[in-house]
Amino acid sequence: MNHTPSPELFTWEFATDPYPAYASLREHSPVHRTTLPSGVEAWLVTRYADARQALADSRLSKNPAHHAEDAHGKSRTGIPGERSANLMTHLLNIDPPDHTRLRRLVSKAFTPRRVAEFAPRVQELTDHLIDGFADRGTADLIHDFAFPLPIYAICDLLGVPGEDQDDFRDWAGMMIRHGGGPRGGVARSVKRIRSYLADLIHRKRENPGDDLISDLIRASDHGEHLSENEVAAMCFVILFAGFETTINLIGNGAHALFRNPAQRSVFQNAVDLNDHALLDTAVEELLRFDGPVEIATWRYATEALVIGEQHIREGDPVLVVLAAADRDPARFEEPDTLDLSRRDNQHLGYGHGIHYCLGAPLARLEGRTALATLFHRLPDLQPATSPDELRWRGGLIMRGLRTLPVEFTPGRRTGGAPPGAPGATPR
Repeated sequence: MNHTPSPELFTWEFATDPYPAYASLREHSPVHRTTLPSGVEAWLVTRYADARQALADSRLSKNPAHHAEDAHGKSRTGIPGERSANLMTHLLNIDPPDHTRLRRLVSKAFTPRRVAEFAPRVQELTDHLIDGFADRGTADLIHDFAFPLPIYAICDLLGVPGEDQDDFRDWAGMMIRHGGGPRGGVARSVKRIRSYLADLIHRKRENPGDDLISDLIRASDHGEHLSENEVAAMCFVILFAGFETTINLIGNGAHALFRNPAQRSVFQNAVDLNDHALLDTAVEELLRFDGPVEIATWRYATEALVIGEQHIREGDPVLVVLAAADRDPARFEEPDTLDLSRRDNQHLGYGHGIHYCLGAPLARLEGRTALATLFHRLPDLQPATSPDELRWRGGLIMRGLRTLPVEFTPGRRTGGAPPGAPGATPR
């Protein structure tokens, strides 16, 4: 019988560095039942092999209807406000066959071609944001850079008019600021976004354009179209899942490079020498090492099952801890070491199975462009505060810094794609 005491979870100290606690769980209680800060009891899956199995297990439903709780309990899971705003019919909450139909329809709009064509706009947004603080010599990489970049990128992708994008930024900011506090502030922002999307979808039906919302409206499969609620819910989840993950990829990635000077030099050389291959592996390693999604979104057992020799009851919530699985020494050599040249790197940062993140190519594009351009244009960039002074946002699913103050030599290095950026001309 295991008598090792369970590590303390979900404290502010834990949020700063959860990896020792996850290592303890992997070794002593790899499928661990715990009470979450919300009061909901759930199973945490921490080993890579178990996590990969659970992510693809059809007996673990994404539909909150399978949660063995009353209505009040169900309201404490999922994205705050999505239920009351009628935004439940998206890919994070449904199973086949509805998931298969929706994903197939959405994939028609979210194509590799669209992502590739969007690369110059991502570069333009990146340079514009750096231009805004390059002459100051100081910046907050989260507030001034990592946060606005994906918001404006997603607004452009969806087809949100320029005059409305600052409103979207404010609503998204409310979702971030309240991530570890009262759910009411998030729910109010969700309702505002839902109301705006309903109006925008109506306008796009009347006057479609070359944007994702128009493509979602046009998408059909054997004559079957997305309903207005489905279009709104898909736009909402693209926003919710797309902006905070990219904020955290940029912020956590820069922080990891600052904390690992030798690997920061490797990354700087990759940018300067136009090493596309190394930049690609670098982004994958940053996703594995301290990724933007700490815990995969909710799953519920539709029948009794066994994960890692642990019996799970029907109706129990199961949370796959991606951050723990991606540091599993049974899968990754020296998992607590940042190695930007790591080749065998099938991390779970964007999930696995039928719920693998549809927006992963866009997130990778934004993260790589942002970090490569940042270190190209501001090569002496350094943190302006000690790691002990940094604070991480509370919350269950995402992992990201509240702020990341930096300093550098003021002055504008010429904008435009760095040598190693997507679409740059090889030397």
